[in-house]
Amino acid sequence: MSLEGRGDLTARIYRQLLDAIVDGRLRAGERLPPSRELAHRLDVARNTVAVAYERLVAEGFLTARVGDGTYVSDEARVATQTRRAPKGTDVRPRPVWSTFSADPTKRDLAYNFNVGVPDAGMFPLETWRRLIVRNLRLATIGSGQYRDPAGLQRLRDAIARYAGVARSVRAGSDDVVVTHGAQQAIDLVGRVFVEPGALVAVEEPGYPPARQVFHTLGARVVGVPVDREGLDIAAIPGGVRLVYTTPSHQFPTGVPMSLARRTALLTWARDNGALIIEDDYDSEFRYSTRPLEPLQSLDRDGRVIYVGTFSKTLLPVLRMGYLVAPASLHSALLYAKRIADRHSEIFTQAALADFMDEGLLARHVRKATRVYAERHELVVDTLQREFDAWLEVVPASAGLHVCTRRRPGVEIDIEAVIHHAAASDVAVESLAGYCGEPVAQDGLVIGYGGIATERIEPGFALLRKTFEACASR
Repeated sequence: MSLEGRGDLTARIYRQLLDAIVDGRLRAGERLPPSRELAHRLDVARNTVAVAYERLVAEGFLTARVGDGTYVSDEARVATQTRRAPKGTDVRPRPVWSTFSADPTKRDLAYNFNVGVPDAGMFPLETWRRLIVRNLRLATIGSGQYRDPAGLQRLRDAIARYAGVARSVRAGSDDVVVTHGAQQAIDLVGRVFVEPGALVAVEEPGYPPARQVFHTLGARVVGVPVDREGLDIAAIPGGVRLVYTTPSHQFPTGVPMSLARRTALLTWARDNGALIIEDDYDSEFRYSTRPLEPLQSLDRDGRVIYVGTFSKTLLPVLRMGYLVAPASLHSALLYAKRIADRHSEIFTQAALADFMDEGLLARHVRKATRVYAERHELVVDTLQREFDAWLEVVPASAGLHVCTRRRPGVEIDIEAVIHHAAASDVAVESLAGYCGEPVAQDGLVIGYGGIATERIEPGFALLRKTFEACASR
């Protein structure tokens, strides 16, 4: 409350209290400070505050309780309204922001085949709670000052070891920057490398939030087709400065990039002075073939930034990810991180460092892989058996989803299938939703991370009925 300006002090106190009640800052039932205390805070006479209180009581906005205090009355609830900022009709965002629509939260239906969702029931909650409590202490807080934007040293050490053992990533702790998920890592790279008007290549179909990041930075974004060997290197246009790719488990088709394509992409980047973002978002979960070497481990020219995340191995709500960058970009990335949010939250970092150092992450991944492998096999078998008339499965052996394409010549409205499936409590996603080019691909992307194994077949039974109903129209 401010009393700057001229005029009657009691009237100004009354008006500010009334405004706070009407716009909801003071809620019904909330206790106001005693008149003596508020007078002391405002450096005015007590009677000045008391008169303002009395007027609001008389008008029904406040209730005085003898021996207890002064409260916002229940009747004041009727007078309150939603607090809104001024419309600012002459203040507009840059035009690029008008091209995006709100990203609604995915519906939590009974049969949830949404993509990118791990099984929250497998998250080791009690262990995580113990580690958080262990680190909620003065030794972790230290002086309470801002920390290194690169992240907690213990966590960077653990990430470098983990990525080296699990994915053959060549990195020391000084090469690692801890981020709020993979999305912030992509954003930071864009900030330090992408100039307005620069040409950026992404996979088609691909990961929409990455495409959107580059658009907001003023880049010209072009989709490059994906085939059975991954990104088609020969289709990358001239003048591209940055390529975003998911070579270990292409998102969303699931195909891995062949070794020949990986080598070709690295050669192309070297010859064109370009940078590659390698997003390795869920390759920990692999069910048959051995993983190919990441681009980062094959890179000898400092052209690859490796991006990893714990959103699939643990939970998206933790917002923990990281990047491994060439030394030439490291300083700029640290400044970009500092400007964006100073550093990631320290207690979660400390808990994750302990979780990794004690071998708990590796144990959790082994356990989760067994469960997801069973679901993967069940999903693929059921799709091939029950949906073969409409869909063909794109072969893949990793991750938490399966991609399908509508069979050539089959007439069925996939968007109608998705809409009617939701009415039957089944959530599935469209392959077209991951396309940015005018000619979108048709099919379904089926996630199995967030649905219990025993619910897969009943969910597919409902989905099949939806296909049959839509096909007969």
